[in-house]
Amino acid sequence: MSLEAHNARVRHDLEALCYPGNDWLSPATHSEGPVHDVIIVGGGQSGLSAAFALKRERIHNLLILDENAQGFEGPWETYARMMTLRTPKGITSIDMGIPSLTFRAFWEAQHGAEGWTRLDKIPRGDWMAYLRWYRSVLDLPVKNGVRVSDIEPIEGLFRVHASDGPYLARKVILATGIQGGGGWHTPQMIRGLPRHLYAHTSEPIDVAALKGKRIGILGGGASAFDNAHHLLDAGAAEAHVFVRREALPRINPIRHMEAAGFIPRFAALSDGEKYAAMSHFFKFNQPPTNDTFNRAAAFTGFRLHTGSPWQAVREEGGQAVLTTPKGEHGFDFLVISTGLVTDPALRPELRRLEPGIARWADVYAAPEAIRNPLLDAHPYLGAGFTFTGRDPDWQAKLHGLFAFNYSALINFGLSASALSGLKYALPKLASAVADQLFLDQKTACLDAYFAYDEPEFVGEWSGS
Repeated sequence: MSLEAHNARVRHDLEALCYPGNDWLSPATHSEGPVHDVIIVGGGQSGLSAAFALKRERIHNLLILDENAQGFEGPWETYARMMTLRTPKGITSIDMGIPSLTFRAFWEAQHGAEGWTRLDKIPRGDWMAYLRWYRSVLDLPVKNGVRVSDIEPIEGLFRVHASDGPYLARKVILATGIQGGGGWHTPQMIRGLPRHLYAHTSEPIDVAALKGKRIGILGGGASAFDNAHHLLDAGAAEAHVFVRREALPRINPIRHMEAAGFIPRFAALSDGEKYAAMSHFFKFNQPPTNDTFNRAAAFTGFRLHTGSPWQAVREEGGQAVLTTPKGEHGFDFLVISTGLVTDPALRPELRRLEPGIARWADVYAAPEAIRNPLLDAHPYLGAGFTFTGRDPDWQAKLHGLFAFNYSALINFGLSASALSGLKYALPKLASAVADQLFLDQKTACLDAYFAYDEPEFVGEWSGS
């Protein structure tokens, strides 16, 4: 089967499901201009699939805004440097239960069933190709090259300030990915170095300029080894990975979550149980996959330093010199793989709203033994990924704003930004948005229902 023939199969499957169906919402009006029912900020896998889930709810007046060029949304062709995805190839995610929309179907249309059998993990570039195809075959409305800078509540709507002008929307979904709930973290001691001596893994890295150079990498998670392999493969002389632990983590709790029904049911736990589960999760870095580690370790220039947290960093002789408990090391360049921090206060688009966003620390007092300030800073979300306010006034201002990004981790577990959880998260989000839109105009809906008088039966009885 060709991809063209497969596209016809997708269109048939959607038609058989009566997709997209007629929009049921009454249009909103405003003196400033047209009003979208939903604006989705972010056109990566979460934003695209959120749009499809809403269209399946027959909500069509929506728009996706993404700051990147078309085809480069999300991390896959920007800062992601792994060879393959880490999730098992058979996990379904953004297909919404339609077999022809799965990655497997997309792959088999091009490589056949035998090609799928031979595939171990999904290559990163092929996943991005799948997302581009998904956007195209579903004809999803995306505007690229548009950066959202501010979200302003006005008269029961939101004014979304963007680089190409303001937009109005009834609802706004922040589908801004793993970093969309806060920001990438670079330790303060490293920020004192000249900027040409280091980069975070989330930033562009000029690999050609590092050919033949010695690289120091801070962090023991999967991305540290992804970057080590990437740089060594591009010609770096040495890549040294520094880990504070005495041994690399070997356990990946995500694999248990996937197998034990933990991901779809996480939201049913109590607050205390959610917090304890995620406090345990934060004790682990996601370990490198075996193939990623083996690829990096196969280079003669690879070095692993365990029990070696960075205690100090300085510039000396044009190099970055770092101090660890086991000695000093000089490098031509540093790569920082220290993850991210989730806190609405770090998001520029939320600057006028974040003071009123409830955090977990506002709602739940964790036992001291498991208390973690990184968890406490997460927003405390309501059902369906809604932000909640610190008081009724803030609640009213936040009504209609949804956090479909990594900041949902404590309330919903692996959900909005994780392939393992998207299939369960999408129906929750779409249902919550549709419920809000319906209830916001329930008076008009009920009035129309009570006034409805269009005859359906037109037969006449002429007998006795």
